[in-house]
Amino acid sequence: MATYKQIYGTNVEVLASDPSNPVEGQIWYNSTSQTLKGYALVAGSWATAGPLNTARFVLGGVGTQTAGFAFGGGTTVTVGETESYNGTSWTELNNLNTARQGLAGSGSNTAALAFGGFAPGNTAATENWTGTSWTSVTSLNTARNGLGGAGTNTAGLAFGGDSPTGDTGDTESWNGSTWTELNNLNSARRDVGGCGATNTAALVFGGGQPVVGKTESWNGTSWTELNDLNAARYSVGGTGTNTAALAFGGDGTPNRASTESWNGTSWINVNSLNIARSGLGGAGTNTVGLAFGGTVPPNVASTEEWSGPAVQTVNITVS
Repeated sequence: MATYKQIYGTNVEVLASDPSNPVEGQIWYNSTSQTLKGYALVAGSWATAGPLNTARFVLGGVGTQTAGFAFGGGTTVTVGETESYNGTSWTELNNLNTARQGLAGSGSNTAALAFGGFAPGNTAATENWTGTSWTSVTSLNTARNGLGGAGTNTAGLAFGGDSPTGDTGDTESWNGSTWTELNNLNSARRDVGGCGATNTAALVFGGGQPVVGKTESWNGTSWTELNDLNAARYSVGGTGTNTAALAFGGDGTPNRASTESWNGTSWINVNSLNIARSGLGGAGTNTVGLAFGGTVPPNVASTEEWSGPAVQTVNITVS
């Protein structure tokens, strides 16, 4: 077995303080704290954060980990509640004009778009959030619920869902004023997970029924099938981009807590949510994410913050 010196060309250093610019794999002894330390890749994890004011599932979600945005969803009834997250707690804001569940969204907590859903009955309603209130704008071409969303409030993308004629692969692009129909998903399905920073680069994964783990990437023109999720599921939470995404929770009968990270080619299992649930909302990136709401059952208000894999200083112990 190779020694540390054989690998790195030097013995373990003895330092009075931690180095300011360590490299991955470096090990040193801190003589002040009398601790053996190293600089290594640490797995990501979920941490419990401030709960939503209204417990609900199949809600819309956009934004970042410190500026999350939740809207619509279902309790015992369909609701239009809107809440904004500041990294610590959620604040109630003005409701959607059309209360609905199973909707999708795009954008941020100051400039968002909400579209589709079940009101009851599938709806094509689209609303624009300006930071204070929702304004009704041009509807989707295809009314549906359980769809996915990506992009911004001026360049959004809607895909998949349950339409009046059954599961659909319909894809529509939003230019700030109207929706345009584009090429369909390769696999029509409802209750999908989706994410993407723009309407020309998105990712869709999972869905039902039947339950699948299918993953497809959007390049602005067409969808390409890629490697499946490791755990097939629907009503799955998601966030990130089409090259760096996070999928979490979902219903694979039973509900799952499992989390998977997408690297642009394949899904890798990482640490699970603290609460297994489906129909949850998501925001952020695949290294700094946010999961909120969902159903266990019952419906929950639980919020969890994801801190992704990172190289950092760790203490080394010997057992």
